[in-house]
Amino acid sequence: MTEAPGFDTMVAWLLDHRGSGTGELAGPRAPAPDELRAVLAGRRPDEALLRRLAPALGFHTVDLFVLAEMAVPEDLAPLDAEAAPSASRMVMDAVHLPPEGRRELLRRVRALPQEERRSRFDPRPYGAAESGPGGRLTRMLQYRNLDRSGLAHALAVLTPTYLSAATYGVIGAGKKELTPRLVTDFAALLGIDARVLAGLSGVVLPEPPRAPAPETVDGAALLWEARRLSAAQAEYAAELAKSMRQESRSEYRLDLPGH
Repeated sequence: MTEAPGFDTMVAWLLDHRGSGTGELAGPRAPAPDELRAVLAGRRPDEALLRRLAPALGFHTVDLFVLAEMAVPEDLAPLDAEAAPSASRMVMDAVHLPPEGRRELLRRVRALPQEERRSRFDPRPYGAAESGPGGRLTRMLQYRNLDRSGLAHALAVLTPTYLSAATYGVIGAGKKELTPRLVTDFAALLGIDARVLAGLSGVVLPEPPRAPAPETVDGAALLWEARRLSAAQAEYAAELAKSMRQESRSEYRLDLPGH
């Protein structure tokens, strides 16, 4: 099985991929060169450093916390774990909308008011224990508020990957090798460059990945925005997406154009 690289190795890979040196990260709050050198030397970053490092590296902050195998702060977590089923249903219907329909749905989801957090987000691992590169990737997907069933459904309509929910538990436990196809499709759902996610996971892509289908890009954006919704708001968004469909509302396409 592929060994999980350490965080220092991943940061070094990202800097090399970007063609950046320790003093060349952009942004007014980017880490100082000596802070970055300490990370590259193996020092464990603290929360404040990760929050500054993520935008400088072009990452969502929550994803960098997961890659560093550090506890995700509450303000970076999805608002409501109970919103997960509705969020995945929303995306499954959204992919059947024309481009202007997807844009309108995304606009209306973004316009929903921000509600207060009422409970701590404490996702249950996909497998018995998350381990290795597969564990990191599935945990990143958990912080998109996708449980195993939601992940199986979302990947089935947004990408060529069609696996059982239980299989993602095996992947998360590090008992199933990550393939180029899996990494590419996980990357599409996370909104991350597949070449970057493959490099951070120790997976070699045999050829340059194709760009995700427009429906996939919009689905990933909807999933990200849905993280801030309450269960009731996510249910509203899911029903809205379903009502906007102009075709059968009980069937789902599994072969998006561009795959």
